[in-house]
Amino acid sequence: MQIERFEIEGLLLIKPRVFEDNRGYFFESFNKQDFFAHAGLDLNFVQDNESMSNAGVLRGLHMQAPPHEQGKLVRVVQGKVLDVAVDIRKKSPTYGQYHSVILSGENKHQFYIPPGFAHGFAVLENKTVFCYKCTGYYNKESEFSIKWNDADIKIDWGIKIPILSEKDEKNSVSLNTFNSPF
Repeated sequence: MQIERFEIEGLLLIKPRVFEDNRGYFFESFNKQDFFAHAGLDLNFVQDNESMSNAGVLRGLHMQAPPHEQGKLVRVVQGKVLDVAVDIRKKSPTYGQYHSVILSGENKHQFYIPPGFAHGFAVLENKTVFCYKCTGYYNKESEFSIKWNDADIKIDWGIKIPILSEKDEKNSVSLNTFNSPF
């Protein structure tokens, strides 16, 4: 596995070693011992989630407040997304900045997003299957959402008119009014 680190501390792109032959392919999507050895993180994932979405769907920017915060290890099994993490750690020198990566069934890359980040993704292909491991359980009462089109963050999602949930369309707040619990 290869680990790529970014200017925004804590975010990791994991590029697994993929074995391919005439039968198809094989790779370990998660190995705790290797993840610790290469990334230096000893994480305890407690929940796996999966969604299927069509092109044009945008999910996010979501997070959960402490003590229900979640780190996420995300990947795409089939299709393609633009995956985005926004730093919402108050004391971070990169507060309000974001990093995006392309995740696809083809590249098999994974993106680790620690607690203290808002997370979202834009679906770029129909029937995209998105999977993620979480370090904390889902807790509706601690859930927050920042506007996907926040004027201060200025994310280029690659989608002109996204398909949004009611929560993302009507119940999100702007970054400048958000009182981050991180």
